[in-house]
Amino acid sequence: MLCFAMQEFPVSVTITNWNGQHYLEDCIRAVLDQSYPAAEVILVDNNSDDDSVPLVKRLFPEVRIVVLQKNEGPSPARNAGLKEARHDWVLSIDNDAILDRDCLARLVSGVEEGVAVVHPRSLMDQERDRVHYDGASMHFVGMMTLHNFYGALKDAHQKPRDLDAAISVALLLQRSTVLDCGGYDATHFILFEDHDLSYRIRSRGWRIRHMPDALVFHREGTAGISFRDKGKYTPRRVFLHSRNRWIVILKNHSWRAILLGLPGLFLYEGAYLFFATKNGSLGAWLRGKGALVKLLPHIMKERRIVQKARTVRDRDLLGAAPLTISPLIERRGFTARAQGMLDSLLRCWWTCVGWLT
Repeated sequence: MLCFAMQEFPVSVTITNWNGQHYLEDCIRAVLDQSYPAAEVILVDNNSDDDSVPLVKRLFPEVRIVVLQKNEGPSPARNAGLKEARHDWVLSIDNDAILDRDCLARLVSGVEEGVAVVHPRSLMDQERDRVHYDGASMHFVGMMTLHNFYGALKDAHQKPRDLDAAISVALLLQRSTVLDCGGYDATHFILFEDHDLSYRIRSRGWRIRHMPDALVFHREGTAGISFRDKGKYTPRRVFLHSRNRWIVILKNHSWRAILLGLPGLFLYEGAYLFFATKNGSLGAWLRGKGALVKLLPHIMKERRIVQKARTVRDRDLLGAAPLTISPLIERRGFTARAQGMLDSLLRCWWTCVGWLT
């Protein structure tokens, strides 16, 4: 493990914001109070129509502000932050993340040979003894299985380890590598964009390192998308899930993995379709599939780039760990039994065919 003085290892911090006036002061104060000071702090504003930018100008004149002309989701804003940064290591955070005072120092200590991303531990801001997530594994059906999702902090692992996939609320990124891998794909708008980026990074042989002592406190999340959105699983999330999951699969998975995984892919699709219909969101699911069809030429173009650059096979990237289920979905009775059966069937199928991919 490498340790660096700030002068030898400067880190830029970029903050992605859209209408986050009520988040920004706490977020930026935590950044400026780091025990390992940031070399620069950049706010990338997604064309907010609240007082976000005037607030930052007034309270934090040392923060450089980049205002985008329109809001196309967090991916272009995160990419803009990477491009604006003056240093090769960039802590990219969303406006609803609050860093523990030693977070950046501990993330920096996780930089090792071959590491392109260092991942903190995300805790619930309102329940700081509960883990939100510790990164994820990639499932062959195009999902991410979140580690320690909603688990008690006292039961979570405490040693650094490598991850399959990263969650984008707060990440220390090697700017040159991430941009060389294409950065975040704006096609997703939001949801699955971090899965997509993680796959491309890992498929080229780069590592994602988890530092569980680097703590980030995550607040409410994105309205209409977050699992914590007033107890509702929204049609907007159904639409994005219906479309974006298949963007990840068609763009990144090898044809061999797709063909061998088809029974599992369609089994999961059927389960999600049942849920969407029961949730009153069948229309959103259908609109997602229609939007996917329109994107197919773009996806196939991107696919050629990804497949040409990959050096790691799908059998070393994908798995079949138990799927993460939204806490908004009741998990008892029939639902719990159905989930257990789905996980078992998917695991059995991937055990049979995954080694061939």
